[in-house]
Amino acid sequence: MDAGVNTYWLGPIYKSPMIEGGYDISDFNEVDPLFGDMDDFKTLMDETKKRDMHVILDFVPNHTSDQHEWFQKSIKKEDPYTDYYIWRDGKLLPDGNLTYPNNWLSIFGGRAWTWNEERGQYYFHQFIKHQPDLNYRNNFVRQDVKKAMKFWLDLGVDGFRVDAVNHLVEDKALRDEPYKEGKYGSENYDDLIHLYTRDQNETYDVIYEFRRFLEDYRRNSLDKHDRIMITEAYTDINKLMLYYTNGTEFGSHLPFNFLLMDDATIDSNAADYVSIIRSWVDNMPNGHWLNWVGGNHDNNRIATRMGDELVDAFYMLIMLLPGTAVVYQGEEIGQQNNLLRSDQIKDHNNIKGGIVIVRDPPRGPFLWDDSENAGFTKAKIPWEPIHPSYWESNLKTQTSSKQKTHYQVFKSIAKLRSQSTIQRGYLNTYVISKWVFAFSRELPGFETYIIVINVGSERELVLLTDTMPLLPELLVVNISSTNSEYEEGDRVTTKLTIHDRWKPLVLRPKASVVLIPLYNETLPDEPSTNKPIKS
Repeated sequence: MDAGVNTYWLGPIYKSPMIEGGYDISDFNEVDPLFGDMDDFKTLMDETKKRDMHVILDFVPNHTSDQHEWFQKSIKKEDPYTDYYIWRDGKLLPDGNLTYPNNWLSIFGGRAWTWNEERGQYYFHQFIKHQPDLNYRNNFVRQDVKKAMKFWLDLGVDGFRVDAVNHLVEDKALRDEPYKEGKYGSENYDDLIHLYTRDQNETYDVIYEFRRFLEDYRRNSLDKHDRIMITEAYTDINKLMLYYTNGTEFGSHLPFNFLLMDDATIDSNAADYVSIIRSWVDNMPNGHWLNWVGGNHDNNRIATRMGDELVDAFYMLIMLLPGTAVVYQGEEIGQQNNLLRSDQIKDHNNIKGGIVIVRDPPRGPFLWDDSENAGFTKAKIPWEPIHPSYWESNLKTQTSSKQKTHYQVFKSIAKLRSQSTIQRGYLNTYVISKWVFAFSRELPGFETYIIVINVGSERELVLLTDTMPLLPELLVVNISSTNSEYEEGDRVTTKLTIHDRWKPLVLRPKASVVLIPLYNETLPDEPSTNKPIKS
């Protein structure tokens, strides 16, 4: 709460053999002993509500563990579970042997079909073989999945982050997917064009059905408050927008917006950033809500992929653009990826075409203080290693430091989110120079905020009136990044000036500021003997 957070999202806590980090669920209605028991969860919910906070659960509807009761009964063809999963006979080869039903590949490498001797058929899995895909053309499956959601809603959760939704439904005819040019016969997942295993039209229908279920639950509840659905899909912008709505039906409240996480790189210039911002804002259906994701458990941390110097700038973006800000634990203190030895790796499944993409490095525990295991656990050895910088950089030291820290900047940005302008204001975007861009948040009758970010590697003189001619002559610094030379209350001009005290904005490499226009103040009349600053 000190950081302005009012909702937290828990990764999968369900009973699981933990072959795929809990995303292989063997019982949707049980807490895995690794995390405690149901009484512990109820205590967590009680303490959350006492603090007027909300909790969202990770929900994994695409597949179950192969140890789930449904799958075990499906193997035996026990109704109604016979067709709960996608079972198919193999293709008969000329030599009399059976082969896979088609050329579909697993995201984690290898074929997406595994033979089950007992049933005498192949089953389909988008991910590892221990995660058989559910069959969403089976009405009993959809009903049981919604029962699982209701179980947790009845315990007080406020909604779900729904995992991997664009994989929910596959082509009914099981057509082979085409290969990219020159890649025929490849068994690398990225060498196929996934026309038949992702983003099927029926997938949106499932999401719309989930939304209707959540709306019905809200209407029948005593408190009548919304239960939110956030969806995860790595796909193109037009397909993502369909998760909001098809124009007549509603789906996800927030399809996760990964553009700043996926498309912004160290090579991105000011025009690139503005294009990234506009691509979501301008494509989103009217009446829906924006969101911005800075990082997650599957991707490198901001400080690792962009450099420590851009951490503050990224959170000015994610938290001051319109919409919901999604913050991955540790990013608020600029935590970096862990460097791991091979014997410390827990994630052995994310293998694409034989190339290991280890996801452990960004999954390190949060660094609370400089005590043993950074105050994260009393266990001698935590599940993932503690980042070795914990003794120097942690929440406690960053909170109390007399020098400006990432966490102190983060708190200032979070506090600004309570302002009406940030909550409801208009957005304008500006390319100032090749490496400097800005955006403004404006709302009639309320304070205006100008956020300016230098993503370049050189110090930049920023003359805002060149692109924002309606700005007044003076602005005051409201928030500045840790690598900025400015402090709160400093004043800058929007143009070149000959005055000693009033100078235009100059940003160090990767620095950023939040400015407030001073509409009722102008530059003093006394000239200076100094020469003007040259651009």
